[in-house]
Amino acid sequence: MFNRLIYALVIFIMLLTIPNISLNFLEHKMNMPSAAEITEEEKNQIIEKTRDYEEPEELAKTNITEPESIKVFNLKTNEVMVINFEEYLKGVIASEMPAEFNIEALKAQSVTSRTYLLYRLKKYPEGQPEHLGAPVCTGVHCQVWTSKEDLIASHEDGWYEKYWSKIEEAVSSTDGQILTYEGKIIEPLFHSTSGGRTENSEEVFSTAVPYLRSVESPYEGEAPKLHDSVKITVDEFISKIKSVYGNLNISKDNLREKIQLGEVSEGGKIKTIYIDNTEITGREMRSLFNLNSTDFNFIQSGNEIEIVTTGYGHGVGMSQWGADGMADEGYNYREILKHYFTDVEIVSMK
Repeated sequence: MFNRLIYALVIFIMLLTIPNISLNFLEHKMNMPSAAEITEEEKNQIIEKTRDYEEPEELAKTNITEPESIKVFNLKTNEVMVINFEEYLKGVIASEMPAEFNIEALKAQSVTSRTYLLYRLKKYPEGQPEHLGAPVCTGVHCQVWTSKEDLIASHEDGWYEKYWSKIEEAVSSTDGQILTYEGKIIEPLFHSTSGGRTENSEEVFSTAVPYLRSVESPYEGEAPKLHDSVKITVDEFISKIKSVYGNLNISKDNLREKIQLGEVSEGGKIKTIYIDNTEITGREMRSLFNLNSTDFNFIQSGNEIEIVTTGYGHGVGMSQWGADGMADEGYNYREILKHYFTDVEIVSMK
């Protein structure tokens, strides 16, 4: 207890001597480095338990069947399309994950996306309420799908010749494979970059799901949006806060004392902060300032505030850049899936 008091006093003195706001939340985040800061030895220790997974000679069978075609709501045309199941998956994989990624990461995405689609088909047989007539749409509301023609048009010359066979291999080599938990198909959420550790589902979506638990994601060092920042003037910052939360007693001169940390999630993301004693959730701050994630801190320099973020996306489930990093370290797609989705089984459809 004495050591903790001394530590807290040292931190307090340090903050008094720094002429800017720095909500780095040092005491809470000391043991939560980002993926770029984790040492090679720590990475090996973190993921080593994944090696305990013994790959079965043959996957268990499930009574779930794969339809030949599915209905997809096209957000561009506002029409329902009928697409071949496997062709749909190829368009999703090519849209959701860079084709340059390791083939094992692409396979992990294939199993994840196939499972997600079948989960939606089961949950919304008559269509999802926001796009009636189809269980999935072509946008981020579900999982992104792009036609082969549009994919070719949106990439550089030679992309199709170089990568399409790789996309096809990722889908065909995992044919029929899905994820289940206690015999039931799961909703396998995924995101771009966790920032070093994924989130428990209830921290983001309110419901605790046993297979969506917070796990380390140490191999994200190459992710382009691992770190990012947004810069705005102090006046703009204050104006935005007041426009939503009322006429708070905040100014350029008192922000440092008016902004306080509330709760931090197990995944190291900001659950709540307090501004002039008004509670604001991390998700609300992310939306208000269009941030990449809820893992953020503020740095004030003169009349400018920089909001620095770590990670990209909601942080629940599989980190796509983390999956690619694991694949590059020699982990196969089954090991990747078993790491990011807690206690799941990889099974084969009829």
